[in-house]
Amino acid sequence: MERDLRRILVIQALRAFLYGFGSVLIGTVLASEGLGSFGIGAVLTAMLAGMAIASLIIGRRGDRIGRRRTYALLLLVMGAAGTVFALTRWVPALILAALTGTLSTDPNESGPITSIEQAMMGSAPLKARARVFGRYNAVAYLAGAVGSLAAGGPAAFRKLYPALPADQRWLLVFPVVAVACAILAWKMSPGVEMDDRRDVRLSDRSRNNVRGLAALFSLDSYAGGFVVQTFLVYWFHRRFGATTEQMGLVFFAAGLLQATSSVAAGRLASKIGLLNTMVFTHLPSNILLMAVPFSPVFAGSVALLLARFALSQMDVPARQAYVVTIVDPSERTAAAAYTNTARYITRPGGPASAGALLHVSVSAPFIAAGGIKIVYDLVLYGRFRAVALAESRD
Repeated sequence: MERDLRRILVIQALRAFLYGFGSVLIGTVLASEGLGSFGIGAVLTAMLAGMAIASLIIGRRGDRIGRRRTYALLLLVMGAAGTVFALTRWVPALILAALTGTLSTDPNESGPITSIEQAMMGSAPLKARARVFGRYNAVAYLAGAVGSLAAGGPAAFRKLYPALPADQRWLLVFPVVAVACAILAWKMSPGVEMDDRRDVRLSDRSRNNVRGLAALFSLDSYAGGFVVQTFLVYWFHRRFGATTEQMGLVFFAAGLLQATSSVAAGRLASKIGLLNTMVFTHLPSNILLMAVPFSPVFAGSVALLLARFALSQMDVPARQAYVVTIVDPSERTAAAAYTNTARYITRPGGPASAGALLHVSVSAPFIAAGGIKIVYDLVLYGRFRAVALAESRD
């Protein structure tokens, strides 16, 4: 289990680097092509819709196919999708590649790949589980931050060497890294597999809890879709004329803050509980999010955004650990996949709604996202504060 966890962390680091690198370049390429709000929203919506579809399939068939086989296959598809984004700007082709569900707008969110990883990591001891998920997310944020910083490299070096390829061509790093990740996934031990590979049906107790979590996570995810990383690159470029290099530095700093807070969240959850960590760190971050567009200067908006990043993602490792802990071990793949699917089903509406709200006000997407997330926090705490975890019941 320890070796397998190390492999998962290595794969997570490589994927997060790609997502951080790709999100900045994709956002910049889409903006420089002069696509309108509808075109931007269509591509980002396709990414999130693809995550939902693929996660649902994994929830139903992932254990039957085999976790290692599924893991490796998804990583190879990720490389193929990245290749499409590297070689064409034809919107229909980009939408089809995005619909594979293996690309991501955020370093620590990767649809069906995340669901498989969470199910395997759920075998960690209960007392250490929150910390394991904290490290898992910390690795993602750090690697994603390095990827975001590296995204400014091509433009910077092109000033010295004008013959360097265009930014878009640098996305060809996706297939190279994807093959390396797939090899690591295939080498994982048989211990990550379920002994019984039949399709798992949730028990009545687990079904009610998973449905409740899925409904609430879908609300939070819809709000989060308003302010995904690629959208933020687009928004700062439009509002302040921010360059690729500037946004790369911003998200590098954000990644460092998120990594630190993820480790802290694991420790905090072991003291005050998973649910309390989810709610009590999330509420103040939403107030900061609502304040971002009201700064008249670039530096002020960036400061508020970074303060928000320092708190907003502390709920992620707690949430992931909570999902695999509230159900029985045999139900972990299904629970992780179904709750992730709920998040991805509603999140595609976020970018499209944000694009529409930009016609109303540049502040509107941030205010709407923060307000909806506050409602999510309050309802989540009221609904689940008295629910016992599966292993605690045993």
